[in-house]
Amino acid sequence: MKLEMNRAWNDAVRLLNKSRDVILVVAGVFFFLPYFAFMLVGPDPMAGSNPAQPLPAAETLDRLSHYYSQMWWAVVLISILQAVGVLGLLALLTDRRRPTVAEALKIGTTKVLPYIAAYLLLGMALAVVVLMLATVAAIAGAQWLVALIVVVALVVWVALFVRFSLVGPALEKEGTGNPIGALGRSWTLTAGNGWRLFAFYALLFVAMMVITMIVSGVLGLFFGLLGTEVARAGDALVTSLAYAAWATLFLAVLSAVHDQFAGPSAAALSETFE
Repeated sequence: MKLEMNRAWNDAVRLLNKSRDVILVVAGVFFFLPYFAFMLVGPDPMAGSNPAQPLPAAETLDRLSHYYSQMWWAVVLISILQAVGVLGLLALLTDRRRPTVAEALKIGTTKVLPYIAAYLLLGMALAVVVLMLATVAAIAGAQWLVALIVVVALVVWVALFVRFSLVGPALEKEGTGNPIGALGRSWTLTAGNGWRLFAFYALLFVAMMVITMIVSGVLGLFFGLLGTEVARAGDALVTSLAYAAWATLFLAVLSAVHDQFAGPSAAALSETFE
């Protein structure tokens, strides 16, 4: 079956409208608030730099590396919270159930370990292969080959992200409890639709980025007039809202894409005829 983008988009909008209030609560608690707190409370890695004069790439990378080496614990905590939020939202977006917020979060908590394990396995497998190839190239003194391997690894990572994007829906909507089984199920469902899914996801991402940049630019000028601290808080607010909106929309799209590829569940069919 080929992906029908218009159908997936319309289904995603329908799913969001179905339980809008509870979806907003979960998105706010698990996406907006943690990200907002992280941006607001954590140290600014670009503090002291001149916005009009961008830092060299090497210095920017060094600052970010130092920042995340200090804040790794917060990143891990937020990642776990958001994994619960992802699975909880997928439960709310499932047609065959109408769970409350508490029930959705309970479902998310029970599935969070296989969900994290699936992506850890995928990430570690890719990291091991890249590290081995890069080490061989570095020993051989071929620095250009190291750079090429990194670029190819990024391309492969995007391709794998697309093919394994339905791990969450497979775990939540099909009752899969095995991380390897969820990875295999996503690979099977997305077979033959890699390029279509990439184009669909990329269009959504670009549209969201453009909207975010426009809103951030307009509000950034206003916040900037009120002082440095207000500007930073305002930037954190806008960025966090945009992130929560993107995460919620993308999960609705994943749910709709899964339904399109997997077809109606037995439970959904039984409800239709009851």
